[in-house]
Amino acid sequence: MITLLEVTLQHNNFSFCNNIYQPEKGVSMGSPISNTVAEIFLQDLENTNLEQILDAQNITFYAEYVDVILLIYNKKHTTPEIIHSHINKVYPNLQFTPNFEQDNSIIFLDLLIIRQPTQIKIDIFRKPQSTIPPTIPPNKKWQPTAT
Repeated sequence: MITLLEVTLQHNNFSFCNNIYQPEKGVSMGSPISNTVAEIFLQDLENTNLEQILDAQNITFYAEYVDVILLIYNKKHTTPEIIHSHINKVYPNLQFTPNFEQDNSIIFLDLLIIRQPTQIKIDIFRKPQSTIPPTIPPNKKWQPTAT
């Protein structure tokens, strides 16, 4: 099974503008195997590296969905900068970008999580609508065609 995965990852090509590329690292987006490889990788990262932080009770809540992670930490024992620094040292080719709480709230997926003095309130988050019309490159056909 591992040999099959290695061969698949070594022939991980994609095309863009009539050119064929092979990523130097990782799996190309859109590859049928990319979701599975990413999930295996993140599960291993969680089990081998985050477990020690969770066991030390520095992180009181952890939730992950695909590539979005929500952490609630004990500020008596750690800081977001320490957690961020630790997680980014694990795999130098993979760097996490944190979003910190602002005005007692943070966005996680389509949720707005609001910290109040005695409770947590959860609301639906809606992204602001853009007023800029999308740019369509010339000579591109954007209408679906029947085959």
